[in-house]
Amino acid sequence: MKSKNLSEKILRSVKSKGFKYIELPSVIEANHIVQRSGENFRKFIFSFIDQNGSELCLRPDLTIVSCLRYLENNLKTKEKIFYSGQAYRKSNNKKDSIIRDQIGFEIIGSKDEKKDDKEIIDTSLKSIKNLKYSTGTLTIGNVEIFNLLISKLDIPKRWKLRLSRHFWRESYFNDLLKRLETNSDVDPTIVEVDKKRYLKMTKENKSSIIAGRSIDEILKRFDKKIKDPRRPSKGRNVSKIIRGFLKIKCPINKAAQELNKFFEKNKINLAVDQKYFPLSNKKVSKLNVIFSTAFGRQLEYYTGMVFKIDIKSKNKIKNIFNGGRYDQLISDLGSKKKVPAVGAAINPVSYTHLTLPTKRIV
Repeated sequence: MKSKNLSEKILRSVKSKGFKYIELPSVIEANHIVQRSGENFRKFIFSFIDQNGSELCLRPDLTIVSCLRYLENNLKTKEKIFYSGQAYRKSNNKKDSIIRDQIGFEIIGSKDEKKDDKEIIDTSLKSIKNLKYSTGTLTIGNVEIFNLLISKLDIPKRWKLRLSRHFWRESYFNDLLKRLETNSDVDPTIVEVDKKRYLKMTKENKSSIIAGRSIDEILKRFDKKIKDPRRPSKGRNVSKIIRGFLKIKCPINKAAQELNKFFEKNKINLAVDQKYFPLSNKKVSKLNVIFSTAFGRQLEYYTGMVFKIDIKSKNKIKNIFNGGRYDQLISDLGSKKKVPAVGAAINPVSYTHLTLPTKRIV
């Protein structure tokens, strides 16, 4: 099957599930990206100044642009949408392409979150029927369960915030666990640097936003860190619990059982049930369905259920779908209210017979 016909077939499959095709702008205001992801992210975007002196950039990600559209159009109701196009992002790896094809679909503004999670996965499963493969794996994780665990641990609040915020940065997260194990919570040199940054920020506009947080919020966190440089108690034991949690991997139908067994063993006042898992069958079509606590670290904006679909085709394992829930993203972009959102994206790069369609699927 020709690649363009295949991608069009997949998009028509998405449309048949009630999703509406939308066009997304290729250029957006750079501050939307920088304020949310931090000044350090600027080096990864293609930005320029327009004739009015505004800084603009090529879209680095279509999901963020889709959420901006929902916010800027002041939409209030549930939307089921899909899109295709190219995203433009620099990389530290010279082998990575700066132009990335992206095909995605989303449900935004719906309060029936668990039902929507299942619908996104079901739509992905229907779409892969257009692909030739022998077997595969549907991996499901849940960032919300990780955050619930962290909230129950006997560590200072700043450590809970730190671990939750950096869960998606695997290497840095592991460094944090090592610091927790050795009780090296606060480096005196860092405290002195923080004091200087604190004093500098007190002179700035308190309503200004940096990396998704107001100056006022940042100052409050600085204040706690500077005034309370105590070391976390039981750091080694807490780190052991977290590492043990991240090793849990099992068929999806045993996920709640395995998690609750772990919580009981470690005397953690927490229990989960099947509502946290959009599927209960350990086999769907030709896919094994597994749950992994460590899965869900690809993007920083995931807040709940996350999943990926890998298939085996011509003796090679290929990642085809990635998706999950990102309820905080629209708030990070400026919404005063939480807007539930969940979506998935096809990975055209990993499947050699798949490229963007040449015509709109309306």
